[in-house]
Amino acid sequence: MHMRLFIAIRLNQKMKQTAREVQDTFRLQGVRGNYIPSENLHITLAFIGEYGDPDAVLDAMETVSFSPFTVRMDKIGCFNDLWWMGLSESEELQVLVRRLRHALSEAGIPFDRKKFRAHVTLLRKAFYAGDGRIGQVEFEPAEMQVDCISLMRSTRGRSGMIYTEIGAVTAD
Repeated sequence: MHMRLFIAIRLNQKMKQTAREVQDTFRLQGVRGNYIPSENLHITLAFIGEYGDPDAVLDAMETVSFSPFTVRMDKIGCFNDLWWMGLSESEELQVLVRRLRHALSEAGIPFDRKKFRAHVTLLRKAFYAGDGRIGQVEFEPAEMQVDCISLMRSTRGRSGMIYTEIGAVTAD
């Protein structure tokens, strides 16, 4: 049975709270769209898509060793109608993603090869109901230590996507 899979860093409470505050500011400014629920906020490292063997993915993930490192969420941006919060440049994160994607490749596991851009999606299909432009959004940058990466399954529920962790690999 195929499942929709991706590898992600799950956010800590501080990062989720910061993202929620930015989402609330957008809402107050009249920005409509599909807001991502708190429990679904994450950083995608590799999107695998429909795949039938999660154990093979976990095996590949376990070949990638990494030490705990810190990421910092400190900017806001958009790709067309998708709004996101961006992360500061992190060499450790880039190396982890390269190693992870290499391990998937070696194991013959297909994944989306588009360039990695560290971000947390806040809302999709955004549109602005007001006049003029979306105002400046002030927020306090948030950090977290990454000491675990998760294999996530995505299923469509009655009120949107449901993400379930089906395995995780911890830092050395």
